[in-house]
Amino acid sequence: MDFKDQLKNLAQKIVQVKDTVKTEEATKNAFIMPFIMSLGYDVFNPNEVVPEKDCDLTKKKGDKIDYTIVKDGSPIILIECKHWEQNLNIHATQLQKYYVASNARFGVLTNGIEYRFYTDIEKPNIMDEKPFLVVDLTNLKDAQIEELKKFHKSYFDVDNIFSTASELKYANELKTVIQNEFTSPSDDFTKFFAKKVYDGVITQKVLTQFTDLVKRSINGYVNDLISDRLKSALQTQEDISAQQQPTPQAQPAQQPPQQDNTPQDNTDTASKIVTTQEEMEGYLIVKAILREKIDVNRISYKDSQTYFAIYLDDNSWRPIARLYFNAKSKKYIATFDENKKEVKHEISSLDDIFKYSNEIFKIVDMYDGK
Repeated sequence: MDFKDQLKNLAQKIVQVKDTVKTEEATKNAFIMPFIMSLGYDVFNPNEVVPEKDCDLTKKKGDKIDYTIVKDGSPIILIECKHWEQNLNIHATQLQKYYVASNARFGVLTNGIEYRFYTDIEKPNIMDEKPFLVVDLTNLKDAQIEELKKFHKSYFDVDNIFSTASELKYANELKTVIQNEFTSPSDDFTKFFAKKVYDGVITQKVLTQFTDLVKRSINGYVNDLISDRLKSALQTQEDISAQQQPTPQAQPAQQPPQQDNTPQDNTDTASKIVTTQEEMEGYLIVKAILREKIDVNRISYKDSQTYFAIYLDDNSWRPIARLYFNAKSKKYIATFDENKKEVKHEISSLDDIFKYSNEIFKIVDMYDGK
């Protein structure tokens, strides 16, 4: 089993059994030790993994780190563990203290689900306040798996990890800043754009007006960007489908139609169903959300007069979501709870579908028994 599969299996186990894991010690045994083992280290070999290693500068308090990974007799990674329900934000200072007392270059704070990786980019031997890598095992991304692989026993190289840690740290911080500015633009951010288009003095009144304008403009740009990419993907899909159509064969000469006395159903339901481009774009967004979790070939759709249904494994008993885009004034996406009960959410744009990623993940996980 390769590294990626080991992590995915562990993530599946976490989702299945976490509610039965009641203590920090149980969290270590069920979640954290298997994670260390997935990195290639033998948790039962004290030459590789040392539990409860002394990390007390004063040698009086008896402070100990939960696990220390050792290489050539020297500590390389410190791991401080908490119960899986613990908020890690309140425990970073404890790891900082242990880091100073150790010669290890990397510290990890974890509750068995989330792993925060630290080093000393800003000041030598002083652990940074912010991690350079944060990983949620239940929501793993391929890029994060590649970063985790660098900590594997077979690939571990201090210089290699440290060289990319700085870039990762600042890239993650920039993402947070951008997200905050896009959601709630600061005065400096708003002024930067306002000065590009407004020649007058930026008074508080003008600033207030531009704050909303900047926010709406950003949302509009993001929506347009997503729409353009989805249109491109849709066009590519149509082109592929067209190329796969069989070459038309020569048809025999048509015979005069015979009289058919069978009663005809004047209500042709199928002819009234029109799959719109907007529905297809919504469908592609749902596929984009799920592509990191499952094979997108498992996702299918069926349109009807009332709604556009999206299924797992082409199975109508496994609905993922429904798109209600037929009304002129309001649009909805419907997700499903653990009882397969439909829950409608009004959306103002296709981009709003991303807000319901967790609901989409949960129903697919339920179908797959996770």
